[in-house]
Amino acid sequence: MTVRDELNVLVEKMNNNPEHIKDEKDRVFQVDLEESGSLQIILKSGQVEVTEDTTQEPAVTLKLNEKNFSKLLKDDLNTTMAFMTGGLKVDGSIGLALKLQEIVKKYQ
Repeated sequence: MTVRDELNVLVEKMNNNPEHIKDEKDRVFQVDLEESGSLQIILKSGQVEVTEDTTQEPAVTLKLNEKNFSKLLKDDLNTTMAFMTGGLKVDGSIGLALKLQEIVKKYQ
């Protein structure tokens, strides 16, 4: 299963059971993957959409490799350590990056 497949499975879980995201603000999280380019995770009106079209202004951009993104999606990435060692770079609010991790954790 590719990391994008893993993301799609997570998004399907979120959209089928939006109780943890229904009160979240509308936001765009961008993920720049070293190996395969960028994608945007769009949280809007209690639903999630993933697109490779990066035309929307992201609230935060995460830059990492696919291995670390896969770990993030499984709530298996120590984000603090990854950030400190350069395995995760954040453009924008670190708080929003942690918010994305918090949302992912609720769906594990």
